[in-house]
Amino acid sequence: MSFFDALIAATAPERAVFAAIPQIRDGLQGRISRETYVAYLAQAYHHVRHTVPLMQLTQGRLDDDHIRYRQALDDYIAEETGHEQWILNDIRAAGGDPDRTVRDGPQAATEIMVAYAYDYVSRIDPMGFFGMVFVLESVSIQLAGLGAEAVRGSLGLPASAFTYLVSHGALDQDHIVFLKGLLDGVGDAGDRAAITHMARRMFGLFGDVFRSVPHYVAAEAELSHAV
Repeated sequence: MSFFDALIAATAPERAVFAAIPQIRDGLQGRISRETYVAYLAQAYHHVRHTVPLMQLTQGRLDDDHIRYRQALDDYIAEETGHEQWILNDIRAAGGDPDRTVRDGPQAATEIMVAYAYDYVSRIDPMGFFGMVFVLESVSIQLAGLGAEAVRGSLGLPASAFTYLVSHGALDQDHIVFLKGLLDGVGDAGDRAAITHMARRMFGLFGDVFRSVPHYVAAEAELSHAV
C-alpha cells in the first residue's frame, strides 16, 4: 500500500467523525443560512491567512535531506499567496462585513488549530505540515465540489460570493494528485509518523472550527428573522 493510501486508511475514523459534523453535513446539502456561510468564511479567512507563513516556516525548518519537500513548497506558496483576500471579497459579496471579520479576529477553535500547526512545525517535526495539507485539500475538494453549488442554489447568492471555494475545488484536484506523488515518496518512518499524527489531529481541530460556526439551517434562519 502506498503511503498516501495508508494515510487515507489511518485517518478513516477521524474523517468519519468530521463528516458527521452538522455544519458539514447540512452545508453539503445546501441546508445552511447565509449567516452560517458568512461565519464559515470568516473563520476560513483567519486560518487561510496563515497558510503561506506556515509554509515558509516549514521550508526554513526542513534540512537538506528534505530538499524535495522544500522545493515543493515553492509551488504551493506561489499558488496560495493572496487567497485570504479572495475570502474577504466573498464575504462582501455574500452581504457580510469583511472589515469586521478582520477586526473581530478568530474564534478560539480557529486560533487553537493555527497555533497547533505552528507549534508542531517549530517544535516537533516540520514534515508534519504535509498532514495538514492532506486534510485541508481533501476537505476543500469536498466542500467546493458539492457544498458551494448546493449553498449557492439554496441561498441565491451570486457566483462572486464563492470564488474561494470554487477556485480551490479546481486547484486542489490538481494538488491532491501532486500531493499523492509527494507523500508516496516519503520513506522515513519518522516522517510518515509525523504526517499521520498531524493529519489525525487536524481532522479533529478543523472539525472544531466548523463546530464553532453558529449554525442554523436555512429554514430555521428564516423563521428566526420572522419572529
